Amino acid sequence: MAKLIPFHNTYKATGVPDADAQDVVLIHGWGLHAIVFDDIVPALLERFRVTVVDLPGMGQSPLPNDDYTLDFLADQVLAIMPEQAHLLGWSLGGLVALAMAEKAPQRVESVVTVATSPRFTAAADWQPAMKADILAKFAEMFDEDYEGTLVRFLALNCKGSAAMREDTARLKDILYFCGLPARRALRGGLDILRDADLRGTLKSLPMPVLMVFGEQDHIVPAAAMAAVEPLIQTGRTALIEQVAHVPFLSAPDTFTRAVYDFYRDHRLVD
Repeated sequence: MAKLIPFHNTYKATGVPDADAQDVVLIHGWGLHAIVFDDIVPALLERFRVTVVDLPGMGQSPLPNDDYTLDFLADQVLAIMPEQAHLLGWSLGGLVALAMAEKAPQRVESVVTVATSPRFTAAADWQPAMKADILAKFAEMFDEDYEGTLVRFLALNCKGSAAMREDTARLKDILYFCGLPARRALRGGLDILRDADLRGTLKSLPMPVLMVFGEQDHIVPAAAMAAVEPLIQTGRTALIEQVAHVPFLSAPDTFTRAVYDFYRDHRLVD
């Protein structure tokens, strides 16, 4: 039987000849799918071929009968990505990108994470994060009403943004565009957010890393910037003002400028 692989699409660069274009892979977050990146794809196509992927059980991707772990997600995306590529991952997708970079550093040119922390839940030695009991309560609500909890989570993504109402409405439209994600994929994603601790991974990565935060983020607080900066060996953090957990949706032009500045500073693009 053929192995199930995630739904993905690759778009040719528009601003440079295809032979001169590098590859970038976009990895979405919990509960959504690749359409969430639509506002930034045109700017990225100026210099890159862009591959978008739906994580297993979300969007148009099938859900293999495997344990839904971070390793599983990293392997699934590595299986469809170009031989060498830059990675850009949002929220849960940022954890996937970091795990991919650890597994296959020779294939990853750089990593950009967006609204991602190497550890999403707080600990004695990691305070700028969501309290574990809050995430546990969220998981309990999910088990009782998974669609309602998913919609409430989308609103939390946008809380505090200057464009909160517009962003929330757009995320809801994106959510239902491909139908609801598989319950098992959502539950597995919550477990990854609860348990993952990639601080050691982040510290070991040799390629350039940019970690982008939203000033008003209620899921990954901007205060985490100071905690992750010492863990980045090559690269930096960036803060986008007046946005929450989806800076590329709230302020796509500002976001793509920050990404391109990073690429240019590390001579990844002309």
